[in-house]
Amino acid sequence: MNSTNPRNSATDEPVRLGLIIGSNREGRFGPVIADWLLSRIRERDDIEADVVDTADVRLPTALSYSPSAEVTAELAKVGPTLAGADAFVVLTPEYNHSFPAPLKNLIDWHYTEWRAKPVAFVSYGGLSGGLRAVEHLRQVFAELHAVTVRDTVSFHNAGAHFDDEGRHRDPAAPDAAAKGMLDQLVWWGRTLREAKAVRPYAG
Repeated sequence: MNSTNPRNSATDEPVRLGLIIGSNREGRFGPVIADWLLSRIRERDDIEADVVDTADVRLPTALSYSPSAEVTAELAKVGPTLAGADAFVVLTPEYNHSFPAPLKNLIDWHYTEWRAKPVAFVSYGGLSGGLRAVEHLRQVFAELHAVTVRDTVSFHNAGAHFDDEGRHRDPAAPDAAAKGMLDQLVWWGRTLREAKAVRPYAG
């Protein structure tokens, strides 16, 4: 009798995660939180992460079906990473009750890269912790046929909670929140990857 160890199946391979840093603002706090999250991801054997930083991409706000050579080169910086990802974490602050323009621009320049993939959110801001930006992003990604996971990680008055070395001063609660969010993301990432291997998403 043949036996199969389910842990050896392709569906249990690590989820390829694209971590998107959504702010390119001068003096931004996003990289501190990104490093904090990456340190948690590195403790897991079910996720492999690549970072896409909007500060490193110069995409024009005028969308085009025939982009110039310069724009094509910028798209080539991020397109393969987005296309190859099984899932995404979007790290966003809240600007004026919503999310940053460079993040929307990055999203809008791509389409198939998001389809039938899960998206989780880590947000930061003042009293709202960036949660209003997250609610707007859920609507955007729904239009792109992506699936957003329920649980988020949010940092209210984020700067006060990290020390000068980027360490969270009281990590128990955010660590637990990150674990719950990443567990959901891995489940969705593997499940949708397996489903698409059997039946491509038609949309």
